[in-house]
Amino acid sequence: MPHPNNPTLRSFIEVDPASDFPIQNLPYGVFSTNDGLAPRVGVAIGDFVLDLWQLEQDCRIDVGNAGVFAASSLNPFMAVGPKVWAKTRARISELLRHDNPELRDNESLRERVLVPMTKVKLHLPITVSGYTDFYSSKEHATNVGVMFRGKDNALQPNWLHMPIGYNGRASTVVVSGTRVRRPRGQLKPPNADTPGFGPCKRLDFELEMGVVVGQPSAMGEMLSEAQAEAMIFGFVLLNDWSARDIQQWEYVPLGPFQAKAFATSISPWIVTREALEPFRLAGPEQNPTPLPYLRQAQPNNYDMALEVALRAPSMAAPQPICRTNFKYMYWSSVQQLMHHASSGCAMNVGDLLGSGTISGPEKSQRGSLLEISWNGSEPRQLPGGITRTFLEDGDSLIMRGWCQGDGYRVGFGEVEGTIVPAE
Repeated sequence: MPHPNNPTLRSFIEVDPASDFPIQNLPYGVFSTNDGLAPRVGVAIGDFVLDLWQLEQDCRIDVGNAGVFAASSLNPFMAVGPKVWAKTRARISELLRHDNPELRDNESLRERVLVPMTKVKLHLPITVSGYTDFYSSKEHATNVGVMFRGKDNALQPNWLHMPIGYNGRASTVVVSGTRVRRPRGQLKPPNADTPGFGPCKRLDFELEMGVVVGQPSAMGEMLSEAQAEAMIFGFVLLNDWSARDIQQWEYVPLGPFQAKAFATSISPWIVTREALEPFRLAGPEQNPTPLPYLRQAQPNNYDMALEVALRAPSMAAPQPICRTNFKYMYWSSVQQLMHHASSGCAMNVGDLLGSGTISGPEKSQRGSLLEISWNGSEPRQLPGGITRTFLEDGDSLIMRGWCQGDGYRVGFGEVEGTIVPAE
């Protein structure tokens, strides 16, 4: 049987070459329809969602743990482990192949298990056990450091020695399409002696990828590179919304808190680590050489195009404001997970790790408005005479990401959020 990543595979379902969801992808999500059934697990294929619960009911898929696809999150399926993940993806690929009549020629089954995307509601795909946000783009960290500390002190002394991160809030991770209310907090303008309290005035996005942890690790134990990689179920697009003015006042001495706690948006589809395997490549050279527990024996970055577009309320269509690539990340997702567990921290099924803002070496590759507008000093021009330094009420932010294969792409769909006024 051909490997699910084989670029020559075709589905009996017609899939546009520009679609994010060819048979080589098969990302997982949670969906519902107006049929009265509870949210359940599905896989995206072209313009359809394949209902895995219905396939399980029809005995077409068996993961050895009945009911995992009837769950309203992917956590029960992730818990069964990497061997079952691979076996299940291979079986789904087999069912969808153009030369397999099992589903292709069974009209009544096709009608039950293939649901048009236009008829589904997509939900948060996982129950988020914990959320950690890293700071792993050298270009982003350098840009921010130059802004606030000057060129000679752009990177803090520890940055090149370990992935820097902080523990965020799992309670406010939301799925794409969820409106984001402008946060409130303590604000202290440079010319004020004391802070006040009110709505954020410098609201920003952060273009990130999210790692979905699918297997646990025991408290007190460290992870090898191979163990950390095997624990990663897949990836999502992630927008870690940021209140820059609230953060500027609160972050000393312990770092971000309320400025990052109000919302984190993720895409509804989780692209599996296995589907991304053909696009694996080495990341930037790490100098100085990391300590032994962080060293990598294989490439752990991905050639993944990323795009951010902004639509102001008066604009007819979103305008791209950033195009970059996940390959630029200095610290890989595997290194982040290895470092996270290195103290003895237990990792859980459903943990979410944000990569940190993804910026590239070019000005057009800056992954936040803080960088794009250079802290507000260089407003971004948009169609119709509109300018932006930071996000305004009614603005919609759309992120997309994909890996380009030969005649197909493995993509994530999008993560979108619209800003609504503070109460």
